[in-house]
Amino acid sequence: MTNMNTASPDLPTSPDSLSHTPVLAAEVLDALAPAPGRVIVDGTLGGAGHTRLLLEAGAAVIGIDQDPYALNRAREAGLPHLTVLEGNYRDMRELLAASGVTQVDGVLLDIGVSSFQLDDAGRGFSYHTDAPLDMRMAQAGESAADVVNTYAEEDLAAIIYEYGEDRHSRRIARAIGQAREKAPIESTVQLAEIIKRAYPGFSKGIHPARRTFQALRVHVNDELGALRDGLQAAEALLAPGGRLAVISFHSLEDRIVKRFLRGSTWLTPLTKRPVEASEAEQVGNPRARSAKLRVAEKTALEKTAPGETP
Repeated sequence: MTNMNTASPDLPTSPDSLSHTPVLAAEVLDALAPAPGRVIVDGTLGGAGHTRLLLEAGAAVIGIDQDPYALNRAREAGLPHLTVLEGNYRDMRELLAASGVTQVDGVLLDIGVSSFQLDDAGRGFSYHTDAPLDMRMAQAGESAADVVNTYAEEDLAAIIYEYGEDRHSRRIARAIGQAREKAPIESTVQLAEIIKRAYPGFSKGIHPARRTFQALRVHVNDELGALRDGLQAAEALLAPGGRLAVISFHSLEDRIVKRFLRGSTWLTPLTKRPVEASEAEQVGNPRARSAKLRVAEKTALEKTAPGETP
Protein backbone atom coordinates (compact mmCIF):
# COMPACT_ATOMS: atom_id res chain seq x y z
CA MET A 1 0.00 0.00 0.00
CA THR A 2 1.16 3.52 -0.80
CA ASN A 3 0.89 6.01 2.00
CA MET A 4 0.03 9.31 0.32
CA ASN A 5 0.70 11.74 3.15
CA THR A 6 1.49 14.99 1.36
CA ALA A 7 -0.87 17.73 2.52
CA SER A 8 -2.09 20.39 0.12
CA PRO A 9 -0.79 23.76 1.35
CA ASP A 10 -3.94 25.69 0.41
CA LEU A 11 -6.36 23.70 2.54
CA PRO A 12 -6.72 24.03 6.33
CA THR A 13 -5.60 21.10 8.43
CA SER A 14 -5.17 20.33 12.13
CA PRO A 15 -3.50 17.56 14.17
CA ASP A 16 -6.78 16.51 15.76
CA SER A 17 -8.75 16.53 12.52
CA LEU A 18 -9.42 12.78 12.72
CA SER A 19 -10.69 12.78 16.29
CA HIS A 20 -14.42 12.44 15.60
CA THR A 21 -16.34 9.40 16.85
CA PRO A 22 -17.49 6.98 14.13
CA VAL A 23 -20.98 5.49 14.46
CA LEU A 24 -21.55 1.77 15.06
CA ALA A 25 -17.79 1.29 15.35
CA ALA A 26 -17.85 -2.05 17.17
CA GLU A 27 -20.48 -3.42 14.82
CA VAL A 28 -18.47 -2.39 11.75
CA LEU A 29 -15.33 -4.05 13.11
CA ASP A 30 -17.29 -7.21 13.83
CA ALA A 31 -18.76 -7.20 10.32
CA LEU A 32 -15.55 -6.57 8.39
CA ALA A 33 -13.17 -8.55 10.62
CA PRO A 34 -10.06 -6.45 9.91
CA ALA A 35 -6.76 -8.28 10.37
CA PRO A 36 -3.20 -8.25 9.01
CA GLY A 37 -3.16 -9.22 5.35
CA ARG A 38 -6.72 -8.03 4.69
CA VAL A 39 -7.42 -5.07 2.39
CA ILE A 40 -10.53 -2.99 3.12
CA VAL A 41 -11.96 -0.07 1.17
CA ASP A 42 -13.44 2.83 3.12
CA GLY A 43 -15.42 4.34 0.29
CA THR A 44 -16.51 7.34 2.33
CA LEU A 45 -13.32 8.27 4.19
CA GLY A 46 -14.62 11.48 5.75
CA GLY A 47 -12.95 12.09 9.11
CA ALA A 48 -11.34 8.62 8.91
CA GLY A 49 -12.84 7.47 12.20
CA HIS A 50 -13.70 4.00 10.94
CA THR A 51 -10.48 3.83 8.93
CA ARG A 52 -8.34 4.46 11.99
CA LEU A 53 -9.97 1.55 13.81
CA LEU A 54 -9.56 -0.76 10.81
CA LEU A 55 -5.89 0.16 10.62
CA GLU A 56 -5.39 -0.40 14.33
CA ALA A 57 -6.78 -3.92 13.87
CA GLY A 58 -4.04 -4.61 11.32
CA ALA A 59 -5.84 -4.23 8.00
CA ALA A 60 -4.59 -2.15 5.08
CA VAL A 61 -7.15 0.46 4.08
CA ILE A 62 -7.85 2.25 0.81
CA GLY A 63 -9.72 5.42 1.67
CA ILE A 64 -11.75 7.21 -0.99
CA ASP A 65 -13.29 10.67 -0.75
CA GLN A 66 -14.28 13.45 -3.12
CA ASP A 67 -13.97 16.17 -0.49
CA PRO A 68 -10.55 17.90 -0.78
CA TYR A 69 -10.68 18.82 2.91
CA ALA A 70 -11.19 15.22 3.98
CA LEU A 71 -8.36 14.08 1.73
CA ASN A 72 -6.00 16.69 3.09
CA ARG A 73 -6.78 15.77 6.69
CA ALA A 74 -6.19 12.09 6.07
CA ARG A 75 -2.92 12.72 4.22
CA GLU A 76 -1.72 15.04 6.97
CA ALA A 77 -2.29 12.33 9.58
CA GLY A 78 0.27 10.08 7.84
CA LEU A 79 -1.40 6.86 8.96
CA PRO A 80 0.61 3.76 8.01
CA HIS A 81 -0.95 1.23 5.62
CA LEU A 82 -3.46 3.82 4.38
CA THR A 83 -3.81 4.64 0.69
CA VAL A 84 -5.81 7.79 0.00
CA LEU A 85 -7.58 8.13 -3.35
CA GLU A 86 -9.45 11.18 -4.59
CA GLY A 87 -12.82 10.53 -6.21
CA ASN A 88 -16.37 9.38 -5.66
CA TYR A 89 -16.87 5.90 -4.23
CA ARG A 90 -19.23 5.18 -7.11
CA ASP A 91 -16.06 4.94 -9.23
CA MET A 92 -14.12 2.72 -6.82
CA ARG A 93 -13.48 -0.02 -9.39
CA GLU A 94 -11.72 2.39 -11.74
CA LEU A 95 -9.91 4.17 -8.90
CA LEU A 96 -8.56 0.92 -7.47
CA ALA A 97 -7.71 -0.51 -10.88
CA ALA A 98 -5.50 2.52 -11.52
CA SER A 99 -3.60 1.53 -8.37
CA GLY A 100 -3.36 -2.10 -9.47
CA VAL A 101 -6.04 -3.42 -7.10
CA THR A 102 -8.79 -5.65 -8.52
CA GLN A 103 -10.06 -7.46 -5.40
CA VAL A 104 -10.50 -6.54 -1.75
CA ASP A 105 -11.62 -8.28 1.43
CA GLY A 106 -14.09 -5.68 2.61
CA VAL A 107 -15.91 -2.49 1.66
CA LEU A 108 -17.36 0.06 4.07
CA LEU A 109 -19.80 2.76 2.95
CA ASP A 110 -20.84 5.32 5.58
CA ILE A 111 -23.37 7.23 3.51
CA GLY A 112 -24.23 10.91 3.70
CA VAL A 113 -22.57 14.00 5.05
CA SER A 114 -19.62 13.64 7.42
CA SER A 115 -19.64 15.06 10.93
CA PHE A 116 -16.82 17.48 10.17
CA GLN A 117 -18.66 18.72 7.08
CA LEU A 118 -21.71 19.48 9.21
CA ASP A 119 -19.53 21.14 11.84
CA ASP A 120 -17.78 23.34 9.27
CA ALA A 121 -20.17 26.28 9.08
CA GLY A 122 -18.66 27.54 5.85
CA ARG A 123 -19.72 24.46 3.88
CA GLY A 124 -23.41 25.36 3.98
CA PHE A 125 -24.75 21.97 5.05
CA SER A 126 -26.43 23.19 8.24
CA TYR A 127 -29.42 25.49 8.69
CA HIS A 128 -28.29 26.33 12.23
CA THR A 129 -25.41 28.62 11.24
CA ASP A 130 -25.20 31.36 8.63
CA ALA A 131 -23.04 30.39 5.66
CA PRO A 132 -23.01 30.49 1.86
CA LEU A 133 -25.63 28.11 0.47
CA ASP A 134 -23.21 25.55 -0.98
CA MET A 135 -23.59 21.87 0.11
CA ARG A 136 -21.14 20.50 -2.48
CA MET A 137 -19.00 17.69 -1.09
CA ALA A 138 -16.53 17.84 -3.97
CA GLN A 139 -16.42 21.65 -3.99
CA ALA A 140 -17.21 21.60 -7.71
CA GLY A 141 -20.27 21.76 -9.92
CA GLU A 142 -23.76 23.04 -9.18
CA SER A 143 -24.32 24.41 -5.68
CA ALA A 144 -27.48 24.49 -3.57
CA ALA A 145 -27.71 28.23 -4.28
CA ASP A 146 -27.75 27.48 -8.01
CA VAL A 147 -30.63 25.07 -7.48
CA VAL A 148 -32.86 27.31 -5.36
CA ASN A 149 -32.29 30.36 -7.53
CA THR A 150 -32.60 28.86 -11.02
CA TYR A 151 -34.83 25.76 -10.91
CA ALA A 152 -38.51 26.03 -11.78
CA GLU A 153 -40.81 25.86 -8.78
CA GLU A 154 -42.27 22.53 -9.91
CA ASP A 155 -38.76 21.04 -10.13
CA LEU A 156 -37.88 22.37 -6.69
CA ALA A 157 -41.06 20.86 -5.27
CA ALA A 158 -40.24 17.50 -6.86
CA ILE A 159 -36.74 17.50 -5.33
CA ILE A 160 -38.02 18.44 -1.87
CA TYR A 161 -40.77 15.82 -2.02
CA GLU A 162 -38.65 12.98 -3.43
CA TYR A 163 -35.43 13.48 -1.48
CA GLY A 164 -36.80 15.23 1.62
CA GLU A 165 -40.12 13.37 1.82
CA ASP A 166 -41.81 16.63 2.82
CA ARG A 167 -45.54 16.78 2.13
CA HIS A 168 -45.37 20.59 2.13
CA SER A 169 -42.93 20.61 -0.80
CA ARG A 170 -45.14 22.70 -3.10
CA ARG A 171 -45.74 25.32 -0.43
CA ILE A 172 -41.99 25.55 0.26
CA ALA A 173 -41.10 25.76 -3.45
CA ARG A 174 -43.66 28.55 -3.91
CA ALA A 175 -42.17 30.50 -1.00
CA ILE A 176 -38.68 30.09 -2.45
CA GLY A 177 -39.91 31.31 -5.83
CA GLN A 178 -41.53 34.40 -4.31
CA ALA A 179 -38.46 35.22 -2.21
CA ARG A 180 -35.93 34.95 -5.03
CA GLU A 181 -37.95 37.38 -7.15
CA LYS A 182 -36.96 40.07 -4.65
CA ALA A 183 -33.33 39.02 -4.15
CA PRO A 184 -31.15 35.93 -4.71
CA ILE A 185 -31.15 33.38 -1.90
CA GLU A 186 -27.49 33.11 -0.97
CA SER A 187 -27.19 31.94 2.64
CA THR A 188 -28.31 29.00 4.75
CA VAL A 189 -30.10 31.12 7.33
CA GLN A 190 -31.87 33.09 4.62
CA LEU A 191 -33.27 29.88 3.10
CA ALA A 192 -34.12 28.41 6.51
CA GLU A 193 -36.16 31.50 7.41
CA ILE A 194 -38.05 31.36 4.12
CA ILE A 195 -38.96 27.73 4.78
CA LYS A 196 -39.93 28.40 8.40
CA ARG A 197 -42.29 31.19 7.39
CA ALA A 198 -43.87 28.95 4.75
CA TYR A 199 -44.34 25.99 7.05
CA PRO A 200 -47.84 25.75 8.54
CA GLY A 201 -48.17 25.72 12.29
CA PHE A 202 -44.47 25.60 13.18
CA SER A 203 -43.67 26.75 16.70
CA LYS A 204 -40.96 24.52 18.12
CA GLY A 205 -39.36 21.12 17.68
CA ILE A 206 -37.52 19.87 14.60
CA HIS A 207 -36.81 22.79 12.29
CA PRO A 208 -38.97 22.58 9.14
CA ALA A 209 -35.91 23.31 6.99
CA ARG A 210 -34.34 19.95 7.87
CA ARG A 211 -36.03 17.99 5.09
CA THR A 212 -35.44 20.63 2.43
CA PHE A 213 -31.75 20.91 3.33
CA GLN A 214 -31.46 17.13 3.14
CA ALA A 215 -33.17 17.12 -0.25
CA LEU A 216 -30.92 19.82 -1.67
CA ARG A 217 -27.79 18.08 -0.41
CA VAL A 218 -28.86 14.73 -1.85
CA HIS A 219 -29.67 16.34 -5.20
CA VAL A 220 -26.54 18.50 -5.47
CA ASN A 221 -24.27 15.53 -4.75
CA ASP A 222 -26.37 12.89 -6.57
CA GLU A 223 -26.11 10.83 -3.40
CA LEU A 224 -28.66 8.18 -4.33
CA GLY A 225 -27.19 7.66 -7.78
CA ALA A 226 -23.74 7.35 -6.22
CA LEU A 227 -25.08 4.81 -3.73
CA ARG A 228 -26.56 2.61 -6.47
CA ASP A 229 -23.34 2.72 -8.48
CA GLY A 230 -21.21 2.19 -5.37
CA LEU A 231 -23.12 -0.92 -4.34
CA GLN A 232 -22.57 -2.46 -7.76
CA ALA A 233 -18.89 -1.54 -7.70
CA ALA A 234 -18.43 -3.04 -4.23
CA GLU A 235 -20.15 -6.26 -5.29
CA ALA A 236 -17.73 -6.61 -8.21
CA LEU A 237 -14.60 -5.76 -6.17
CA LEU A 238 -15.16 -8.09 -3.25
CA ALA A 239 -13.27 -11.37 -3.22
CA PRO A 240 -15.26 -14.53 -2.35
CA GLY A 241 -15.94 -14.37 1.39
CA GLY A 242 -15.43 -10.61 1.40
CA ARG A 243 -17.95 -8.44 3.18
CA LEU A 244 -19.83 -5.25 2.47
CA ALA A 245 -20.97 -2.99 5.32
CA VAL A 246 -23.24 -0.04 4.59
CA ILE A 247 -24.35 2.58 7.10
CA SER A 248 -27.29 4.72 6.00
CA PHE A 249 -29.04 7.57 7.77
CA HIS A 250 -32.45 7.94 6.18
CA SER A 251 -35.10 5.69 4.70
CA LEU A 252 -34.33 6.53 1.07
CA GLU A 253 -30.81 5.19 1.41
CA ASP A 254 -31.76 2.16 3.48
CA ARG A 255 -34.42 1.09 0.97
CA ILE A 256 -31.88 1.18 -1.85
CA VAL A 257 -29.40 -0.90 0.15
CA LYS A 258 -32.02 -3.44 1.26
CA ARG A 259 -33.38 -3.95 -2.25
CA PHE A 260 -29.92 -4.24 -3.77
CA LEU A 261 -28.80 -6.88 -1.30
CA ARG A 262 -32.01 -8.87 -1.69
CA GLY A 263 -31.71 -8.83 -5.47
CA SER A 264 -27.97 -9.53 -5.66
CA THR A 265 -26.88 -12.85 -7.13
CA TRP A 266 -23.44 -12.55 -5.51
CA LEU A 267 -24.11 -11.09 -2.06
CA THR A 268 -25.80 -12.88 0.83
CA PRO A 269 -27.31 -10.53 3.45
CA LEU A 270 -26.08 -11.25 6.97
CA THR A 271 -28.49 -8.83 8.64
CA LYS A 272 -32.22 -9.56 8.30
CA ARG A 273 -32.93 -6.20 9.90
CA PRO A 274 -30.58 -3.23 9.97
CA VAL A 275 -28.34 -3.02 13.01
CA GLU A 276 -28.99 0.13 15.03
CA ALA A 277 -26.92 1.90 17.66
CA SER A 278 -27.39 1.02 21.29
CA GLU A 279 -29.14 3.44 23.58
CA ALA A 280 -25.83 4.26 25.23
CA GLU A 281 -24.21 5.12 21.88
CA GLN A 282 -27.15 7.26 20.86
CA VAL A 283 -26.84 9.25 24.06
CA GLY A 284 -23.09 9.71 23.62
CA ASN A 285 -23.20 10.31 19.87
CA PRO A 286 -26.49 11.86 18.67
CA ARG A 287 -25.55 11.27 15.00
CA ALA A 288 -25.91 7.54 15.67
CA ARG A 289 -29.64 7.81 16.39
CA SER A 290 -30.67 7.40 12.76
CA ALA A 291 -27.81 5.13 11.68
CA LYS A 292 -28.68 1.74 10.17
CA LEU A 293 -26.06 -0.87 9.29
CA ARG A 294 -26.59 -3.64 6.77
CA VAL A 295 -23.96 -6.31 6.08
CA ALA A 296 -23.58 -8.86 3.30
CA GLU A 297 -21.00 -11.45 2.26
CA LYS A 298 -19.92 -12.35 -1.25
CA THR A 299 -20.44 -15.95 -2.29
CA ALA A 300 -17.88 -18.01 -4.19
CA LEU A 301 -20.45 -18.88 -6.88
CA GLU A 302 -23.19 -16.76 -8.38
CA LYS A 303 -26.54 -17.43 -6.77
CA THR A 304 -29.80 -18.02 -8.59
CA ALA A 305 -31.53 -14.67 -9.02
CA PRO A 306 -34.84 -14.27 -7.15
CA GLY A 307 -37.66 -15.70 -9.26
CA GLU A 308 -35.36 -17.81 -11.45
CA THR A 309 -35.15 -21.59 -11.43
CA PRO A 310 -31.75 -23.15 -10.86
